[in-house]
Amino acid sequence: MPREVEISNIERNFILEALEQEIRVDGRALDQLRSLDLEFGEEYGTVTLRTGKTRVHVQISAEVTKPLEDRKFEGIFTIVTELSPIASPAFEVGRPTEQEVILSRILEKAIRRSRAIDTESLCIIAGAKCWSIRADVHFLDADGGLIDASCIAIVAALRHFRRPDVSVDGENVTIYTMAERVPVPLSIMHHPVCITFSFYHSGDIILLDATRSEEQVREAEVILTVNDFELCQVAKLGGGAVDAVVLLKCINTALAKGREINGIVAKKLAEDSTKRDVGGLIAELRAENER
Repeated sequence: MPREVEISNIERNFILEALEQEIRVDGRALDQLRSLDLEFGEEYGTVTLRTGKTRVHVQISAEVTKPLEDRKFEGIFTIVTELSPIASPAFEVGRPTEQEVILSRILEKAIRRSRAIDTESLCIIAGAKCWSIRADVHFLDADGGLIDASCIAIVAALRHFRRPDVSVDGENVTIYTMAERVPVPLSIMHHPVCITFSFYHSGDIILLDATRSEEQVREAEVILTVNDFELCQVAKLGGGAVDAVVLLKCINTALAKGREINGIVAKKLAEDSTKRDVGGLIAELRAENER
């Protein structure tokens, strides 16, 4: 299995010595995130996110299926991640690394188990038919912050996605095309965001949104999942204990950054909605009414 090229001692020492002086190699402040850019595709639920040199593509799909036996009144939501050699030589198709296992578990807890999606609204006929929503996550470039980037991209894609409208007549279900009826947005309860804090020099230095080289030299990391109102999840990987006061400061920072990120996503969604409305369905409806 290919292994990622380890960071050299010279680069490691340079990064650590710079951090002692509160200087980052890319010039950012210690608590500064990389610029966030979202591109929505032609189809609903298609999103490409760029943050620094990290690039993530998410595609949301939906199909009608049978609900799970123990959840007859709910639909199904799954997240599938793929770390391919395109993103980094350390990844190989069909052989998940420890990093991929951790990533999938964090996303599972942050989005699905926190009930970001109201799965009951996906039920069509209890115990017989429901919507199965699937989020496929593809990492195109990996330069650190994969958990944060993928979480933002998945939630943005879910907010952008529209499923076909349906009608139920007894046991018969009719699925309408987008030309027949306006597609329906998903019922989203909250907008979770993962914020990763990296610790250096026995916890004296804490970074936000570390690059790949900064990740390779860190001692520990804490991943906080927040929404606009509260803390949803805490995950700590590696290193020693984290002081309670330090953790509290990280939570307050994460809440502020989470609101900021959700604001950027909302703005991008509004811009995309405006582009789609120009000369589209609204214009057709007005023309018919005028007649």
